[in-house]
Amino acid sequence: MRARTTLGAGVVVLAALVVGAVGFVVVLRLVLLDGVRTSAEAGLEQVSSRVESDGAGAVTDYEDVLVQVVGAGGSVLAHGEDADAPALSTADESRWSHDGERWLLVADDVDLPGGGEATLVYGVSLEQTDTAIRTAVVLLAVGVPVLVLVLGIVTWSVTGRSLRPVERMRTEVETIRAAQPDARVVVPDTGDEIARLATTMNAMLDRLDRSAAGQRQFVSDASHELRSPIASLRQHAEVAVAYPDRTDVAEFSDVVRSEAVRLQDLVTGLLELSRLDEGGTGVRRPVDLDDLALDAVARARARARARVPGGATGDRAIRVDGSGISAARVLGDERLLTGVVRNLVDNAVRHATSRVAVALVEQDGAAVLTVYDDGSGIPEVERDRVFERFVRLDEARSRDAGGAGLGLAIVRDAVRAHGGEATVADSPLGGARFVVRIALGG
Repeated sequence: MRARTTLGAGVVVLAALVVGAVGFVVVLRLVLLDGVRTSAEAGLEQVSSRVESDGAGAVTDYEDVLVQVVGAGGSVLAHGEDADAPALSTADESRWSHDGERWLLVADDVDLPGGGEATLVYGVSLEQTDTAIRTAVVLLAVGVPVLVLVLGIVTWSVTGRSLRPVERMRTEVETIRAAQPDARVVVPDTGDEIARLATTMNAMLDRLDRSAAGQRQFVSDASHELRSPIASLRQHAEVAVAYPDRTDVAEFSDVVRSEAVRLQDLVTGLLELSRLDEGGTGVRRPVDLDDLALDAVARARARARARVPGGATGDRAIRVDGSGISAARVLGDERLLTGVVRNLVDNAVRHATSRVAVALVEQDGAAVLTVYDDGSGIPEVERDRVFERFVRLDEARSRDAGGAGLGLAIVRDAVRAHGGEATVADSPLGGARFVVRIALGG
């Protein structure tokens, strides 16, 4: 980068200086020639006056300039000290004389005192003009490369000084290891782009640190949750092997089935969260959210069982009310949205005392899904934490009632992947009210 910046600046400046130098030389030449021409025309006018009054011989005493009086036949009638025969030609603006000097020639017709006409040729030397132009060309030919070289050195030095903090940050970041999760780069007090880069890099490191900490916690919690059903299955299997005559096959089958279902639900939840972490939603298409809500209500009505205090399961079916569901279409992943609705309804049924209500309306350009229950509710201090992974509140600590604590985490991540939000508040029924808002689409 340092070399490219220096080379780029040098090439651009060199091109600009070359163009400027050529333009300067051209303009200088025109200005100097214009000055010489003005001087020659003034001299011509003065000599013309003398010739018309004193005759052609008046030009013989002129020196350091070319003066000739040329007759009608092309013969030289008179000339100054530096202009001898043959006659000077004014076809071109200038010509080379016999001694190698360049002269600017001007001419005019004059009337001779004795009668007749002649051409008066007057020339001024271009030696000083050519010398000035050559001097300018030499100075520019030397000065432009020197200036470009100085600019390159300055650019190389300044770029190096500017990049030095970046290199220091690179070195600091390179030395950060997993054993130093709190290590950060030093933010210079310059207040410039480098300082903002350091601040942004530290913010990125903070996010990575939080993400790594979350992943470690996730792995730890998942390991703990997976260990429990596996340990239970192993324990019952070992008992059955050790005491086959005391083992109730039906009871053993129930334990294996329940633990297998729990293990399956846990793995399914983990895979779902992993997919959400990696890429969010799949193919999005218009989804009728009301159809999903009605299906979840019908499913819950068939499966709902009332929970009585102490964590036991009663035989009374919980009433699930879906009368508040109206049409609403969103753009999203139907599989994920189905999981969102079912998890919310199942969670409400799990914690309700006798009633669950599901409502769906269109409001301010969004589909608003609300799930109420008449359970014990969620304390305000726990309403953010309830959406975290593997979080189960005290009421839901039992394995049968509380699950693995992944349902609401899946709800939050899936809704966020659709650009929406999921919140929890007090329910009009006395329990918890979960609200999901997703922009309308399709």
